[in-house]
Amino acid sequence: MADKPTKGLADVVAASTALSDIDGKAGRLFYRGYDIHDLAGRATFEETAHLLQRGKLPTRSELDAYGAELARGRELGALVSANIAEIAEKQKPMEALRSLVSLSGADDADKDSIAPEANLRKAARLVAQQPLLVARYHAARTGGSIPDADPSLSIAANFLLQVTGRTPAPREVEIFDECLVLHADHTMNASTFAARVCAATLSDMHSAIVAAIGTLKGPLHGGANEQVMKTLESIPADGVAQAVRDKLAAHEKIMGFGHRVYKTEDPRATHLRRMSAELAEATGDDTYYRMSKEMEEVVFEEKGLYPNVDFYAASVYHYLGIPTDLFTPVFSISRMSGWTAHVIEQHADNRLIRPDSEYIGETDQKWKPLEER
Repeated sequence: MADKPTKGLADVVAASTALSDIDGKAGRLFYRGYDIHDLAGRATFEETAHLLQRGKLPTRSELDAYGAELARGRELGALVSANIAEIAEKQKPMEALRSLVSLSGADDADKDSIAPEANLRKAARLVAQQPLLVARYHAARTGGSIPDADPSLSIAANFLLQVTGRTPAPREVEIFDECLVLHADHTMNASTFAARVCAATLSDMHSAIVAAIGTLKGPLHGGANEQVMKTLESIPADGVAQAVRDKLAAHEKIMGFGHRVYKTEDPRATHLRRMSAELAEATGDDTYYRMSKEMEEVVFEEKGLYPNVDFYAASVYHYLGIPTDLFTPVFSISRMSGWTAHVIEQHADNRLIRPDSEYIGETDQKWKPLEER
């Protein structure tokens, strides 16, 4: 008798990759062999994107060249620019990004090629354009405008400037940049798998990224950080413990806890907790950090669950002034580096991804003419 299929493909190896690796028991994450604890707060997001897309941490000259390439690739095409306002009027953030990235494929000079050099160019442009798409979308829906990107500033600095309308403090930029590094890649998660399945058909990079964004839109993958913030906002600051216990008693899920891979604390959460505490002190309002800490303690006491990457990301993004419904789009800004790297890797050593399935329907059915049914 054949083995029963594993629901959700848990523990099934779907691809070989040199991009990232997880040790779930020890709570460790690696990008191309570098421990995330070594990269976080040290490597910039641009360095990390270079590492993922091009296989190595860049030298100074390589980083300067890559930065210049990102600056050149940041400009949005005519089709995207012409449609942002209407899309912002009719679509929610993740729907809008799905549409805008698809349109950007039509504007891309390399749209008809999946050759290695074309893929590298498209990957850099997608990383450069994603923060601008989020900021332009937000400006369009609020009736505002954004300053032009400053080529001398990092992706993190430009995004905070454009989405909040104020010049961020240097430490805010460093913290947001670290957030981007922490979210850059995470092995074969649902959106990355969707991108690789699409790329494995030898479809183009933009199509694969649209598949990833559509997958991230689903609440079982993306959106947890937004839900964490909404939960914090809905609970009285002095009633966290009781609210959590009431939710658990009602069998409601507390977002931001537990992970399918990690059996201990998510290593990314370690850094995000620290950053939330720092921002709480800097802003003079520790309400959401304090609530988060209490919620963490109660959930662990009641369920033995650790916070995942989404839990403290919520309060960090809030303290940075990012609107709550843009939390998942911000995730896509960072993960674009990983998604594009996976597409490059898939195209470089491709085989169509075509798993089997177990049929559980009726058998030996006999056809009857319509008048006899």
